[in-house]
Order: sequence, then structure tokens, then C-alpha cells
Amino acid sequence: MNDQIAQFIRYLGTERNVSPHTLEAYRRDIGQFHAFVRGEQGDSASVAAIDHILIRRYLALLHKECRKSSIGRKLAALRAFFTYLVREGVVRRNPAELVATPKREKKVPFHLSIDEVTALVEAPREGDLLSLRDRAILETLYSCGIRVSELTGLDIGGIDLEEGLARVLGKGGKERIVPLGSKARTALAEYLAARNRPAVTEPLFINARGGRLTRRSVARIVDKHILRIATMKKVSPHTLRHTFATHLLEGGADLRAIQELLGHSSLSTTQKYTHVSIDRLMDVYDKAHPKARK
Repeated sequence: MNDQIAQFIRYLGTERNVSPHTLEAYRRDIGQFHAFVRGEQGDSASVAAIDHILIRRYLALLHKECRKSSIGRKLAALRAFFTYLVREGVVRRNPAELVATPKREKKVPFHLSIDEVTALVEAPREGDLLSLRDRAILETLYSCGIRVSELTGLDIGGIDLEEGLARVLGKGGKERIVPLGSKARTALAEYLAARNRPAVTEPLFINARGGRLTRRSVARIVDKHILRIATMKKVSPHTLRHTFATHLLEGGADLRAIQELLGHSSLSTTQKYTHVSIDRLMDVYDKAHPKARK
């Protein structure tokens, strides 16, 4: 089974062009299931002996320590793995197709208010290179709503400050164009000027040693400036993506347009932001409508 897992991971990386982060998630999720199978059937366990009952038993164990969303992701990884094995003629059926995906908890995405996000993006004020970089990062995350992996993958040639556009590489290697707001363009221009206008092939955001920033480094930058504005809220770089989408929706943007800007393959993924907007509308209604007042 080890060889089949390795072949599947290679297939995802070469033929499906899956990102390294997603590849690692598949490798981890399927590896955990493999460890469970070996515990149940010994080292001689084979994929041909795996049925839907064994998968259900595995998921039942996961319920004790994992959220439903995590269990759903692990089941999706197993489905993809067995779909590949069916295609390769290793097994005749996909046992994971007979297992229902657990219903996910409906979580309203946490977002910042306009005043809060303004305070955050304006927190870096010193004017040195790293502060200019931090300001540009925060402005770009909020202006574009891009993922952190998309931000760290940007090269200087991927942005056009005159046109106000950025070309980002999203999940599955899909490229899309997103607009850069005026504040983000100004912050980026000041940052690049302080770097003495580097070559277009260089990374857009670099660390103090000149290397490309990592996702973890961006998270640390956000944490640093959250502490500076003295908020007790737990904010991550992804919070700025949620804030971007929520503020667009509240401003009257079309849900399909937000889907395109976020790079969501399915509209259902974008629809979670409507819950935030509806909650806000109900609050406005309760305060404003004479018949709603207690």
C-alpha cells in the first residue's frame, strides 16, 4: 500500500498539478488511514481488502478527536485515492463512495469591522523597509482578498501598479487577475521604491535576508501588528480574506463577482458570506423598523 500511496501522490503532483501544501495534506490524511489499516489487518494489509465498513470504523474513531470538516476532508482524500486505484485497475470498486460525508458545522466566517481593519493596515508606521513591507502586505491582503499562499507566491512581475492589477496563482494552478485598490498600490509603490526597484523576476515580498516570505512569516507579521493595535481578537491572515469578501457583499457586490475575485471553484463556498450579511441586515431591521422594536 505504501507504493500505491506514493504513486498516487506523484500522480497528483505531475498530472493534476496540485500545490505542495495540498499534496502534503493528501499524504498525511491517507498515511493516517494506512496506519489504522495496518493496526487492524497487520503489515500485510492490502487495498483490495478494504471495504466501506472498515472506512466507517476509521471515521468513527476520528469523531472523538476531529471536527466534522476535518473528517470530511480525510474522507475526500480517501475517495480520490480509491478513484485513482479504480482507474489504474488495482481495485474494482471505490469503497469510500459508500460512506456518507458528515454534515459540516455552519460557521459564520469571522471578520473585522471597517474601523478595525483600517487600524490594522495602518499599524506599520515607522517608514523603514520592513514596516513598508508589512504595510504593503496588509493592504494587499485586504485589497485583493487573496490567500496567503497566493500572496507569498507573487513575483514583482505579477503586479501592474499602473493598471492596478495583480496576477495570482490559485489552487490547482489556476491563474486569475484581481484588482489592486489605490491604498494597496501606494503601499506597494513605496515598498518597491525602498528596495531600489528590483528585477521583475524577484519575489514581491521578502524577509530581512532577501528570501521569499513563507506563510508562517506572514502570520507572524499579522500577529505582531494585531498586538500593536491592542485588540484581543484572534486574527489570522485569512481573516483579511473573510473581511474583504464580507465588506464587498455588504457594499452591494454581486456574489458571482466575489466568487471570481476569491478564486472559488464553487459558488456554494462563497455563499457562506451571505450569513454574515443577513445577520447584519437583521440587526439593522431590529433597530430601525418600528414593529421590530420590543
